[in-house]
Amino acid sequence: MKNYLIIMFLFVSASFYGQKAEIKGKLTDETTLDPLAYATVVIKNSTNGVNTDLDGNYSISVEAGTYTIQFQYMGYITQEKTITLAKKETKTINVALASEHIELEGVVVEATRSKSRESALLIEQQRSSEIKQQIGSQELSRKGVSDVASAVAKTTGVSKQEGTGTIFVRGLGDRYNSTSLNGLPLASNDPEKKNIDLNLFSTDIVEYISIDKTYNARNSGDFAGGNIDIISKKHSGEGFFNVSVGSNINSNAVGEDKFRALSDRSFLGFSETKQPSNALNSFSFKNSTQTKNKSPYGMSLGLNGGKSFYFGKESSLNLFATLSFDNNYKFKEGVNRTAQAQNSFTKDLYMKSYEYNTNTTAMLNADYNINSKNSIKYNVLLINGSQEKFDEYTGYIRDITDRKDYYENSLVTRQNYKQDRLLVNQLLGDHKLNDQLDLNWGLALNNISAQTPDRQMYTLNKVKGSDGYEFSTNSRSDNNRYFEDLIENEVGANIAASYKFGKNSENLYNGKLTVGYNLRQKKREFKATQYVFQINADYNKDINPYALDNFFNQQNFSNGYFETYTFRGGANTPDALLPQTYDGDMTIHSGFANVEYQFSDRFSATFGARFETISQKVTWQTQLDSEKTSNTLEKNAFLPSLSLKYAVNDRNNLRFAASKTYTLPQFKERARFIYEDVTEIKVGNPDLYASDDYNADLKWEFFPTNDEVVSASVFGKYIKNPINEIVTASSSNDIGYVNTGDYGYAAGLEIELRKNLISFDDVNTNKITGGLNASIMKTYQKLDNEKVKRENKYISSAFTHENSSFTGASDFLLNADLSYIKEWGEKNLMATLSYAHFSDKLYSIGTEQSGDLVDKAFGMLDFTFKLKFNKNFGIGVNAKNLLDPKIERMQENLTQDVLVRSYKLGRNFSLSLNYNF
Repeated sequence: MKNYLIIMFLFVSASFYGQKAEIKGKLTDETTLDPLAYATVVIKNSTNGVNTDLDGNYSISVEAGTYTIQFQYMGYITQEKTITLAKKETKTINVALASEHIELEGVVVEATRSKSRESALLIEQQRSSEIKQQIGSQELSRKGVSDVASAVAKTTGVSKQEGTGTIFVRGLGDRYNSTSLNGLPLASNDPEKKNIDLNLFSTDIVEYISIDKTYNARNSGDFAGGNIDIISKKHSGEGFFNVSVGSNINSNAVGEDKFRALSDRSFLGFSETKQPSNALNSFSFKNSTQTKNKSPYGMSLGLNGGKSFYFGKESSLNLFATLSFDNNYKFKEGVNRTAQAQNSFTKDLYMKSYEYNTNTTAMLNADYNINSKNSIKYNVLLINGSQEKFDEYTGYIRDITDRKDYYENSLVTRQNYKQDRLLVNQLLGDHKLNDQLDLNWGLALNNISAQTPDRQMYTLNKVKGSDGYEFSTNSRSDNNRYFEDLIENEVGANIAASYKFGKNSENLYNGKLTVGYNLRQKKREFKATQYVFQINADYNKDINPYALDNFFNQQNFSNGYFETYTFRGGANTPDALLPQTYDGDMTIHSGFANVEYQFSDRFSATFGARFETISQKVTWQTQLDSEKTSNTLEKNAFLPSLSLKYAVNDRNNLRFAASKTYTLPQFKERARFIYEDVTEIKVGNPDLYASDDYNADLKWEFFPTNDEVVSASVFGKYIKNPINEIVTASSSNDIGYVNTGDYGYAAGLEIELRKNLISFDDVNTNKITGGLNASIMKTYQKLDNEKVKRENKYISSAFTHENSSFTGASDFLLNADLSYIKEWGEKNLMATLSYAHFSDKLYSIGTEQSGDLVDKAFGMLDFTFKLKFNKNFGIGVNAKNLLDPKIERMQENLTQDVLVRSYKLGRNFSLSLNYNF
């Protein structure tokens, strides 16, 4: 009887199920025809609903009857369709959703891709099978952020080194991070850096930025902190054209009576960079040794436009272009010292620094949708950035100012000009071969030209009881002119095929297998020439340091006032004009496989594996090695990764990720090349080798609504053979690069909160929102003098301490913001107050009883106000660094802390006007 009842129950259930009807279909973007993943399809006034899969497909089972179906996706206009179904009937309803109007930095873009919006990025974060962190152009606009470096520093666990575009992710600096554009690698503009300066990238080109702090097999294995992927802005829909103009000031710069700038340099940042043809036989330098006065008022100009062209029912060409120029002036002053372990100074200087920066950005994005299954995209990006700096140091320099009976103090002036030019060409393709198989590919050709043409440094001593100065003759290099040229060409190629498998009862696929290949090939040519001056003692008197053209000129050269040399010798030395060089050549072949599988409605996993073969060759010919010398680093790396997701309910996720990666040394770090600055000298080390990294993350995230989030993460990283900059144990106290110990680790806690605090209406168009993210970190590494001595031919160490934290790591980071947003008709108002705090962080590790150099904690407060008067016209006001704290560096010696650097950045104010045609 019992078995009979069970059979009857199963029969009735099956019969009942067989009577059900089915609604299925696909959701796409009305203009681009792209599938809308994770959109919501729901039976109106019921709890019966589903989300679309990665390809926009959905399927719902219902009883026979009449229903109203709602199709919803954040950033798109909701559609409703009413249908009637009979028993066992299947109806296919394909829906193309139209995008809402979205305002981005004063530009109204019709049907723009919704990933620019904060809410859309949160939805993707919630539904992704992997841990994601993203910041979109809408949030960047709200916070008044103008460059990518500042943008990523607004996210959890990320900080920016003051005065640079160098990013630290979870306490790990440049060498542990990577940078890409649309998933393809970017070359570096700095011979000392692995990554390009993110200050160069205007947010005008950004749709959103993805910060991957957990590793997956699709990314390069040279990764431990994070990968910064910049997704370029796109457009689809009605044509538009926007013009913006602006002005900016720095309170320190406008407070100077005479702002000193370099002579003979282009206002736009495109200057002559060639070396003189024969500087040893004549004085043929083109740039003046003297400065000129400028009015330190900055400006900006931006042009944006886009238009879509349609061909037949399925084909379209979507174009977006942007061109912008901006400049700014900065001034800072304060102490700049080099201290010994006994708390005395080898250099005790007061610094004044005048700075002028320009950035020119041009980008064209062409997206050709051949049909609903095939598309090709082409991106071309040109960025030109320049920096002029005039630094003046006054005070005491050991070995130069030691004649205290004769000299009152020393004066060092340094003119530095850098011009960086990046050209990126990218071609990408997406192809849907059938319902299960997709093919994606990309090709990038990048070129970097980074030049330091005619950097000048002069060292003089003021004679006691006189207004006159004398040149320092302690070393020829005390007075020099320097030319540096870096050319880097890089090819990046990706190809990946994805196959969906494991169809379930709702005709959706539970699994996806992705296999692919990546190529990265980089070639760098670097050359540098330093011209040094030997001053004739008979003419070394009554020198005016502010009119050095009166001394350095062709007539005085001919009269024997001074002679010009390179490190190889003077005019009579063969090959004296041959530069110091190093060349880098790196090739990485990578194959990977990635499996995503949905085990149940709640649990999913991603398994990945990557294999890379790496060859990095460096060849140099410098003052340390006059004969051409080569060194090759080769490595094979097997890199597994795992990501797990458990959806506790529709609003809560638990996630876990683990992986193995590696960290390569950079070209210049392995070439025996000397780089001189005013207060430090850096030398490469051919014995440097790669580190191996092990990473783990555990994260909880809660999404109260579509535009709110609360999350907490704990993470850990174990690094074998970490690489650091150290002061070498030598009489010169140069800075070198070594694997400082057997291991190190970083561990921490991150929290994020984004919340609608007060809503003044029912439609959420008049509200106050708040955000906060914070990270608490602990980093540790074991320092081992014996290991350094054993493994390195050219470098030895004498660490003051047996262990330390990682350089650049802040134990505590905080970002907080409060925004008021009001929309009425075509008008809107937005005001945001944001604060960022950075705790103490290690700048360099102490050696030979000298203490660690530590950058002290400080905070920055910014305010942004934007008002749109109508559909066409709007204004924006930014006030940054309102608190203007002191930026200080201390040397923490054994007996006391010594202040070695201190200055203020000044407050920055800007006004912008935007007009849409």
